Amino acid sequence: MKNKVLAAAIVVATLAIAFSLLSSKGMLPLPPLVPTTFRWLVIALIAAIAARRRSLTSWILVGLLAGVEVGHDFPLFAANLQFLGTIFLRLIRVIIAPLLFGTLVVGIAGHADLKKVGRLGLKSLVYFEIVSTIALLIGFAAINISRAGEGVRLDIFPENIAKAVAENQVLQVVVFSILFAMALAMVPEPKRRPMLAFAESLSETMFKFTNIVMLAAPIGVFGAVAYTVGHLGLGVLLPLLKLLATMYVALVVFITCVLFPIALLARVPIKKFLSAAAEPVTIAFATASSEAALPRAMEEMEALGVPRETVAFVLPTGYSFNLDGSSLYQSLALIFIAQAAGIHLTIAQQAVMLLTLLISSKGTAGVARASLVIVLAAATSFHLPTEPLFLLFAIDQLMDMGRTAVNVLGNCLATVVIARWEGEFPSQQPVSPQT
Repeated sequence: MKNKVLAAAIVVATLAIAFSLLSSKGMLPLPPLVPTTFRWLVIALIAAIAARRRSLTSWILVGLLAGVEVGHDFPLFAANLQFLGTIFLRLIRVIIAPLLFGTLVVGIAGHADLKKVGRLGLKSLVYFEIVSTIALLIGFAAINISRAGEGVRLDIFPENIAKAVAENQVLQVVVFSILFAMALAMVPEPKRRPMLAFAESLSETMFKFTNIVMLAAPIGVFGAVAYTVGHLGLGVLLPLLKLLATMYVALVVFITCVLFPIALLARVPIKKFLSAAAEPVTIAFATASSEAALPRAMEEMEALGVPRETVAFVLPTGYSFNLDGSSLYQSLALIFIAQAAGIHLTIAQQAVMLLTLLISSKGTAGVARASLVIVLAAATSFHLPTEPLFLLFAIDQLMDMGRTAVNVLGNCLATVVIARWEGEFPSQQPVSPQT
């Protein structure tokens, strides 16, 4: 029965796309209600599949498609739905700081092995720098080939931890938690035990909190996407499709030519990893927020077999040092601005821009629109005109979805790779012959 519903959804989706395209081109005179009805029927069939599978990922997909359709068909109504996405993201942001604090304190102070923390940090930074640099280079190459277009504070030490939590500055919370955990590791065991118990209870509670909040993800995704499509419309995106296609092709190249070979070299179980990463990557794509996917990503990587202390250290740190998708986008967008303004850049100038982005991108927050701030700062520092930047706003939501999904995928892979590097990720056990 499930396969029949899926087959029906594919057939109806094909007809809906065909009717919509032919009708929009005037090649098939149909009442507007016909293609619209087919599109809603596709969404209803996918919802039926989601109901049978009872999968949160499937329901997020339904919310995404329904949001696009509502935004397209009822833009005035969709203009009032932004609050649904805002509420969901605010609920997620409530989780971030206590979850990071609890998991980092338990992961570091719980073992009291500060040498391991230093080793883990060094390996993580080496990995992050290599991969994010490759992402920047791919972005530069992609925009120079397609020619689609023809500073951040680095103070990571918080002056006020309460302010850092309130402003949701993830990197500052991570630094505070690491320093706190290192200090706690130096405390005698009898006095260290109560704080560790509190931190462990806090992290477990926040994971349960995450499960509750994630039930609202499809609604939040629906509201955010409906508002975006209703506000911008689909027509306004057409002139910038070349830039959009350039970025997505570059992201695919990065995944297939960088992340996939890394996974093979590290002997990562590809099928299991993709299954574990599917939900957090879907959440990141639909919400365009790395933060929204962080709690689920931590949970899934731990369930995959990565030790909690490694997940708690590598994944949050990667949110500031290993944003591969954002790095690729930033290099692509910066050259796009120069191309759109008719400014020719030499190889030397682009190399300096690359070095600048390597530093400035480390302050990128895991929230929507953060990369635009980085690009604006870089463009200003190189005296590029900022007017072309505003062209990016028209499709930034669609670009943000792709780059954020790659951010989360890259950081999930990083946790497994670092765990394997540390000799802590369980190898696949061969099946013993029966005797």
